[in-house]
Amino acid sequence: MGPEATCPWSGPLPRLRVRTLIEPVVASTQVAASLYEAGLLLVVKASFGAGAGASSNHSASPSPRDALEDEQQRAISNFYIVYNLVAGLTPLLSAYGLGWLSDRYHRKISICVSLLGFLLSRLGLLLKVLLDWPVEVLYGAAALNGLCGGFSAFWSGVMALGSLGSSEDRRSLRLILLDLILGLAGFCGSMASGHLFKQMTGHHSGQGLVLTACSVSCATFALVYSLLVLKVPESTASPRTALPAVDTVSGTIGTYRTLDPDQSDKQGVEGYPPSPGKAVPKKTVIALLFVGAVIYDLAVVGTVDVMPLFVLREPLRWNQVQVGYGMAAGYTIFITSFLGVLLFSRCFRDTTMIVIGMVSFGSGALLLAFVKETYMFYIASWPTNKPHGCNMETSQRNEGADRRELKNTSNGFF
Repeated sequence: MGPEATCPWSGPLPRLRVRTLIEPVVASTQVAASLYEAGLLLVVKASFGAGAGASSNHSASPSPRDALEDEQQRAISNFYIVYNLVAGLTPLLSAYGLGWLSDRYHRKISICVSLLGFLLSRLGLLLKVLLDWPVEVLYGAAALNGLCGGFSAFWSGVMALGSLGSSEDRRSLRLILLDLILGLAGFCGSMASGHLFKQMTGHHSGQGLVLTACSVSCATFALVYSLLVLKVPESTASPRTALPAVDTVSGTIGTYRTLDPDQSDKQGVEGYPPSPGKAVPKKTVIALLFVGAVIYDLAVVGTVDVMPLFVLREPLRWNQVQVGYGMAAGYTIFITSFLGVLLFSRCFRDTTMIVIGMVSFGSGALLLAFVKETYMFYIASWPTNKPHGCNMETSQRNEGADRRELKNTSNGFF
């Protein structure tokens, strides 16, 4: 056996097991995604700006600048409406099929196929920049990405591998660290996106070439790494037969083991059985949470999709670098969510943390309606951009129900 490497969430590991870490794939994929998002907005803006500028030369409008901005924003809005519909609807069936194949045959199927779709969509943007194709080509790139599973298939595969590669007592920390890595990678990519976009200026067809090439390179690295380097970790679940006989006590989350040495002679006493009437409120709460999540997601999508269009014209009128900084500010929600989970999960219930996330997003969206300066945008968008957070709980159970619970809650804390 060779020398050992240490991993903060799994203890001492053989060197070969380093290949089971999914973190390099997550980081490179998110860097590629953040570069692609910024590049897509800036390339589409430049394309419609050139077309609108050519048409405005033959118009007799009393305020050509305002008319040009209105026409450009209308064209960008129409593009994103169709683009988001294509990107959101195409993964519906393919993501389910990839998940089924991953569970039945190999865990890397959903990750590798979705990464192939990511790479094809980034190549579509690169070819549009190189060959000056019409922006409608990007609809096909989004469709290819969705047919390969999209982000939903990718992230479900990441969560599965992350769960397999960690012990039960470290699983929550492992998954939330993956979420933090996702945010940090997106932050770094967005910070660099504006500067990379400005590397080639001059002719319209060359704008964004360096940015899109970097996005394609990161996506290629993620795909090659997942195919050739990444290994599926073995499950670290401990066998149930080795559990000693312990007494149990009923608690608010579940049935807990007692460590009282005076009760060692008892052979696995069952916890207090729940009353039949308590099952109905649980279903009601689940239904209400589902409805609330759908309504909340509609508000999130409606707000986040409008924000890039808002910053391109008055009163902000951001340039390429400022657009990248604005997108990077949205990824700070991953850091605040990580800190919020570590701090608030000790003193607040899950439902309280869900309410905190919804209130923070609603307050940020309300402040955005009154933004007239750049600093006001950063204050308002901190709880609004890219809302993504998770609250994870683990509870010890008796021998008959010894399992762990992972609960995704609270999209945003500050």
